[in-house]
Amino acid sequence: MTEPMVSPAGDATKVRKIAAASMAGTALEYYDFSIYGLAAALVFPTLFFPQSNAFVGALASFGTLAVGYFSRPLGAVIFGHFGDKIGRKPVLVITLVIMGVASTAIGLLPTYSTIGTWAAVVLVSLRFLQGVAFGGEWGGAILMAFEYARPERRGFFASVPQVGPAVGTLLGNAVFLLVTFLPEDALLSWGWRIPFLLSALLVVLGLIVRLKIAESPEFAALKAEGTAAKVPLADVMRSHLKPVLLVCGSFLGYGAFSIVALTFLVGYARNTQGVSSSITLTAILATCMVQIPVIMLGGYASDRFGRRRIMTVGPLAAIVGTVLLFWTISTAHPAWIILGYVIGMGVLFTSAYGAQPALFADSFEPNVRYTGMSLGYQLSNVIGSGLMPLVATLLLNATGSLYAIAGAIVVALAVSMACSLTLVRISTSLASEPKTPVNTSSTPTTVT
Repeated sequence: MTEPMVSPAGDATKVRKIAAASMAGTALEYYDFSIYGLAAALVFPTLFFPQSNAFVGALASFGTLAVGYFSRPLGAVIFGHFGDKIGRKPVLVITLVIMGVASTAIGLLPTYSTIGTWAAVVLVSLRFLQGVAFGGEWGGAILMAFEYARPERRGFFASVPQVGPAVGTLLGNAVFLLVTFLPEDALLSWGWRIPFLLSALLVVLGLIVRLKIAESPEFAALKAEGTAAKVPLADVMRSHLKPVLLVCGSFLGYGAFSIVALTFLVGYARNTQGVSSSITLTAILATCMVQIPVIMLGGYASDRFGRRRIMTVGPLAAIVGTVLLFWTISTAHPAWIILGYVIGMGVLFTSAYGAQPALFADSFEPNVRYTGMSLGYQLSNVIGSGLMPLVATLLLNATGSLYAIAGAIVVALAVSMACSLTLVRISTSLASEPKTPVNTSSTPTTVT
């Protein structure tokens, strides 16, 4: 099958609006995920696992965090199937609602002191739903922006939804930073609930934006031609397994670094180094603000200079950023920690982050694109993001050294670089096939 190509006559204003709407959805999803990660590091061990020692409590708390990652591939399969079969837009509405409802419910959940072990059971169940919703959200949001854009601008526009994680993490950390100024008793009693309850308002705002967007023109063309996949997962497993595994490998190191930097190191700095949580949360806020332009610059650069160059330099820069951040954390000095986050994570680690969505989407044909890229990306999150907090806790307990964790992340980033460069060759091969123009307006248009 040949890949449709968006007509140059497409409305640029419409593409920008679609990209912004997609970004709003991913921002909300990452807001929900980030506040859960912070709660898992700062308050859940006390509230939901109070009878465990500090190590076991942290392990159990990060275990519930991992559940949200392990359920992501299920969401990728379910929602990827319907995204490739009935359309991108309806799936994005459903995933937004599920994520928001689950997060709001966590904010209303009684703790161990009220309902005993049932508190942890319900917490894990809600976290599972969050993961399922997120598994279907990311791929659809990327594809809406990617498939509306002209081929020579797809790197940039696909990077706009990728800004959502930074915006959502920024918002989540800002809210959590405010509640950390509460007295300890107030924080553990009701303050931690505020970020979760705000999800209800954010879902309403997100739905207002998302319901106004139109279906992807490439998917509309597939439906009109009758070439939409009937069983997308079967097609992916039969003919596209290699790019799925390569997408998984390409994001492995990025997912591992992100979850450790945003959750594990926050708890480590407070509990082991004696650094106030407000310092690390402030550092993350500053980092997210820096990431926003860096992500879009990475997407633009991939259009301007090619994916191969960006995916060669980016992982190498991320390795340097990893070492820098871990060194600054080991100093326990607030100024160094903030600098380590801003430079190490905000600039060096993020340099190729904006180029990844277009590379992943380019590696699949349109009729299996939602399923293929979502499945690969979410499998990577299981291995990298889902397991890494547990691995980090075990490595630290076994060695007593932060650099053992940094070493594991560096290895994962090296794997990501190798897989990304292989994906570049696959996407280049697909791009060389003949293209069929797709009109983004209601009237026929020719490609010149």
